This record gives sequence, structure tokens and C-alpha cells, in this order.
Amino acid sequence: MKTKMRIPAAVNSALVLLLTTANAHAATTSKVFVSKLGILVFLGFCALVLVVQLIPAIMTLYGMVKGMGKEQEKSPSRVKSH
Repeated sequence: MKTKMRIPAAVNSALVLLLTTANAHAATTSKVFVSKLGILVFLGFCALVLVVQLIPAIMTLYGMVKGMGKEQEKSPSRVKSH
């Protein structure tokens, strides 16, 4: 009965040993990548997309506010007929 319990314990011990040493062969990170122009171009493109999407939204909002103002001015008046 003791041999059946030792095998899973040995497998668990081997797995723990292998999992703790898995990061030993990681790549070195001593190389530094500098791409200032690429980052600026990417952020500029993102800003351009944002502005292009905001222009129609602002125009629609302005039209909605303007339309609400016209509805209040053109409210039907009651005229008494003779």
C-alpha cells in the first residue's frame, strides 16, 4: 500500500522541480529598442482617428440641440375662430 502512495508523491515532486526551473532558460532582456519616431507616428494616427470620429458626433449633437430649440419656438398656438 505504501508503494502506491510513493509514486504520486514522486510524480508531484518531479513536477514541482520542473516547474520551478522553467524560467531558467528565459531570454535576456539587455537589448533596448528605441523607436521614438514610430511611437510618435502611431500616436499621431490614433489622434487623427479620434478627431475624425469626433467631428460628425459634434455636428450631430449641435443639430439635435438646434432642433430642440426650434420645436419650442414653433409650438402650435391656439387661435380662436369666430
